[in-house]
Amino acid sequence: MSKRVRMPAWARSFDRQFASLSRMFAAAGTRALVKAVKPAKARRAPPPGAGDWMPGVAIGATGAKRFRLYRPPGVRPGERLPLMVMLHGCGQDAESFAASTRMNRIALRERFLVLYPEQDRLANAQGCWNWFDTDTGRAFGEVALILKAIDQVCLLHPVDRTRVAVAGLSAGASMAALLVTRHPERFSALVMHSGIPPGTAHSTLSALGAMRGRRPTLPLLPTPGVMAVNWPPLLVIHGSADTVVSPHNGQAAVQVWAQATGARAGAVRKQQRGQRHAMSLVDFKRRGTTVATLVMVDGLAHAWSGGAANQPFSDVHGPDASRMAWAFAIRQFRRQGEAPAAAAARLAAAQ
Repeated sequence: MSKRVRMPAWARSFDRQFASLSRMFAAAGTRALVKAVKPAKARRAPPPGAGDWMPGVAIGATGAKRFRLYRPPGVRPGERLPLMVMLHGCGQDAESFAASTRMNRIALRERFLVLYPEQDRLANAQGCWNWFDTDTGRAFGEVALILKAIDQVCLLHPVDRTRVAVAGLSAGASMAALLVTRHPERFSALVMHSGIPPGTAHSTLSALGAMRGRRPTLPLLPTPGVMAVNWPPLLVIHGSADTVVSPHNGQAAVQVWAQATGARAGAVRKQQRGQRHAMSLVDFKRRGTTVATLVMVDGLAHAWSGGAANQPFSDVHGPDASRMAWAFAIRQFRRQGEAPAAAAARLAAAQ
């Protein structure tokens, strides 16, 4: 039983926000609510399926963070696999996020590793990443610990460091974006699902306004020595019916990415697969290369699109966000692999 402490006013405000979110999910079915409040021991059960589900701890100057790593079976000596980093949302942990997204199932089939850093409830009572707390520097401390976890996994496991992507939901999406804008050279792709872009909040109170879409997003400034055009491409997935994080934030994320890189929006495309929610897609391109893509899912609330049934923060009726995230990442891996080959071909032709 965890020790009860009196929370400050900002934490109680978050409690009210996510209590209303829990009631929304409860209305969809009592089984989802039961799963959301199961004892911690039950939540620690490994996700089903073949492969290794391994615990770990990253330790740095700013503290420590637990994580879980999924590794598919049959890794051969000398083989190097891509790595997908998955950052959970508020009210979730590594296990529940893995169960909801079913990313391990895709990793088993496509052969890549999945890292799930986990926020500590002592760092945030709701389990949210403190992406917004840039005034105190706490956000940057969490960025450093996530990088420590990535470094540890790359050192101890068969990871191809040139093929690393990061995805997140809600607060996890915002933390993923902050991670990439501060260290773009470390990642090949960024996927934000229902998140808020960096430059929109700098404190707890401003984060609450940003969630409602009431704050402007400031232009993103590249890291010194790194040009914005070299940032990894961005995929944004957001629900049109999201009442927790306003869909305005999804639009703001791709716009600020496009402005920083000089990309322009293309035509809107509508897609629908079977009986799943329809979606509208817009690509932002610079010199024929996709810099950012916005996927707005019709009727999707604050939930992982196409997630597992009976899981909190998961909508089984949406298009599969996990498949979209991996497909987006693999396109960037291939593009990066083709770039050196193309350069070599041009050099050979010039000689």
